[in-house]
Amino acid sequence: MAGQSGGPWGGGGNSGGGSGGRNGGGERPGGNRPGGGRRPEGGGPPIPEIEELMKKGQDQLRVLMGGRGGGGGGGGAGGGSGGPQLTRGTVIIGLLVVVGLWLFASFYTVKPEERAVELFLGEYHRTTGPGPHLAPWPLVTYEKVVVTSERNEDIGVGGRGSEQGLMLTGDENIVDIDFQVVWNISDPSKYLFNLRDPRMTIRAVSESAMREIIAQSQLAPILNRDRGAIASRLEDLIQSTLDSYDSGVQVVRVNFDKADPPHQVIDAFREVQAAEQKRDRLEKEADAYAARVLAQARGEAAQTLEEAEGYRAQVVNEAEGEASRFSAVLGEYRKAPEVTRKRLYLEAMEDVLGDMDKIILDENQTGGGGSGVVPYLPLNELRKNSGGQ
Repeated sequence: MAGQSGGPWGGGGNSGGGSGGRNGGGERPGGNRPGGGRRPEGGGPPIPEIEELMKKGQDQLRVLMGGRGGGGGGGGAGGGSGGPQLTRGTVIIGLLVVVGLWLFASFYTVKPEERAVELFLGEYHRTTGPGPHLAPWPLVTYEKVVVTSERNEDIGVGGRGSEQGLMLTGDENIVDIDFQVVWNISDPSKYLFNLRDPRMTIRAVSESAMREIIAQSQLAPILNRDRGAIASRLEDLIQSTLDSYDSGVQVVRVNFDKADPPHQVIDAFREVQAAEQKRDRLEKEADAYAARVLAQARGEAAQTLEEAEGYRAQVVNEAEGEASRFSAVLGEYRKAPEVTRKRLYLEAMEDVLGDMDKIILDENQTGGGGSGVVPYLPLNELRKNSGGQ
């Protein structure tokens, strides 16, 4: 074209001596404007300005938010777009986000060792077990409670000098008691709503029950043999009291750890205990000796009675035998007096002379003086000699 000088912007020189210095399009080819570009040396394409880049980014953001893009052509200061507008896509996305958040707040999972208590508008609704559950928020809320783990309450365990475990016995003695109550949760709803401070309640009930039992007991059995019975009775008393409160607490066991006198008098008490044990030992030894001697005396008395009874029976039998023999001899004597008399004489002489050393003299032999020795063979002596050899 003849009226224009060369160049990419189409307006290199003045036209008809004009002094405006504008090209045919009414723009300054070499100047900087808002939203415009700066022409580089050498005739290359213009470089975008920072403001133009920022405005394009804002236009794209408005489009994403449902608005219109920026003005066309020049895009000057007076060509701005309208504010953000709601569209159907925006509403759907917002609803999906809200539903997702609601589901996230409403779904929950209960572990095997837990139970969940659901509340409908702040009032107890139900208790759920392990697994996934839906609690429509905000109408339904929930609270999880661990029910399988065992919890411990140590009472009186404060070291020497602590007065927490000092209790008065029925015989007006003071004993230092340490024991432990092991418990878990049996009913989560009762545990959450019926007890304001469950642990303090269990401690107060346990200590009160132990003081009641100790006040009805003597000191010596508490220290020695009745610990198991006291622990069993204490467990029953604590459980019955907590059940009367609808506490939802189950007492698993009671560990009776220690029962000692107060530390101020424990040395003297141990000496007394040692003396009592020694006394009991000596009493038991004396009782054993008395029982042994008494048993021996009773045995000897029984033996003497048996011997007397045997002797009496022997004498009676011998007397009865002699009487029977005499009666028999009497019958024979009545039949033959002479023969019987001679027989009795011979038997009597045999009894008298049977065990004596004898020399028989016959007065009828020669010599007339009765000095004749009768030959006599002592068969009994021969038997004795032969038996001795």
